[in-house]
Amino acid sequence: MSKERILLAYSGGLDTSIIIPWLKEHYDCDVVAMAGEVGIGVDQEALEKKALACGAEKIYVEDLTEEYITDYIYPTLKAGAVYEGKYLLGTSTARPVIAKRMVEIAKAEGCTAIAHGCTGKGNDQVRFELAIKALAPGMKIIAPWRTWDIRSRDEEIEYATARNIPVPVTKENNYSMDQNIWHLSHEGMDLEDPANEPKYDSLLHLMNTPEAAPDEAEYVELEFADGVPVRVNDVTGDVEMLTYLNELAGKHGVGIADIVENRLVGMKSRGVYETPGGTVLYAAHRELELLTLDRDTLHYKDLVSQKFAELVYNGLWFHPLREALSAFVDNTQKVVTGVVKLKLYKGNVTPAGTTSPYSLYQEELSTFNEDDVYNQGDATGFINLFGLPTAVVAQMRAANGMLEG
Repeated sequence: MSKERILLAYSGGLDTSIIIPWLKEHYDCDVVAMAGEVGIGVDQEALEKKALACGAEKIYVEDLTEEYITDYIYPTLKAGAVYEGKYLLGTSTARPVIAKRMVEIAKAEGCTAIAHGCTGKGNDQVRFELAIKALAPGMKIIAPWRTWDIRSRDEEIEYATARNIPVPVTKENNYSMDQNIWHLSHEGMDLEDPANEPKYDSLLHLMNTPEAAPDEAEYVELEFADGVPVRVNDVTGDVEMLTYLNELAGKHGVGIADIVENRLVGMKSRGVYETPGGTVLYAAHRELELLTLDRDTLHYKDLVSQKFAELVYNGLWFHPLREALSAFVDNTQKVVTGVVKLKLYKGNVTPAGTTSPYSLYQEELSTFNEDDVYNQGDATGFINLFGLPTAVVAQMRAANGMLEG
């Protein structure tokens, strides 16, 4: 019987560093590692050296940054999807692009299984596995955290130390972090108690604290076409724009989110997210929609945004409903074209002017000055008809002694 061939989603971090030897100890297998580069600037040579030293037969380091931005971040941005009002879905959107490439490589390498380092308590196990099921139904999935005897990150460090595997954390500095070009997340340690204020001075990697941000505000101009950014100040190019915005917004302390969120697996968890550039893009996109979308479409899209966020958070990127909602969103974005100016100052993003050829704002309709286009007397009939159901209910209640007062 030939050896089993297993593809491992590999990051070089603590979990996946020890999974390679663990797989080889518990399965008669060869391990093919795959690292998805989604904009953090990985050291490919070091990653390859480490994976091979841990026992991998070979490793793929795949640059997915451009695809991640255009095919996953932009659809989510256009949808205005925010999970529970705070989380801009940085990890949630990155998992499906990585999983898609994992499946492609697993098929090309003749792998019989795909393994990942997600814990049994987290959302990422669902995101990876649902993507695999959608793209490679029947593929065997191995999740060591759900079967091995290791029960904590401290025990992982001990396991690695016993096998001379270098890991990038210590028992004293043991935050669980995930980073890509969109965000950086922090969980664990002192953050596990929601009563603790995060130690921002040492915690933040992508940005200043608002207190340490410059004392002078800075303006940024963003241009959109069909809901997608095409220029940030003088910078163009998807990767270049987001990289530039991360640096600019990070300098001004913009983009910190501290949230106690509802995980799909049922528990509440607490995390701190750094999303500097993304926070500015969301703010600019919203300003443009407020100018260009009619009331009913805008309000219905807000409902779609919440459902879209839930689907992405829950790992259902490749679900037919997410695809259908994106089709609706894309239709709304045909008029979301224009230029937005924002002011960045000590953690705040403030609108400073919006223009669009598709603007629905008409000054002559909304002005407080004299105009010749709006008959204020028309409001009497409108209110009478709009309020008719309320008046009828009130009459019924009065007739039956049900009115308060």
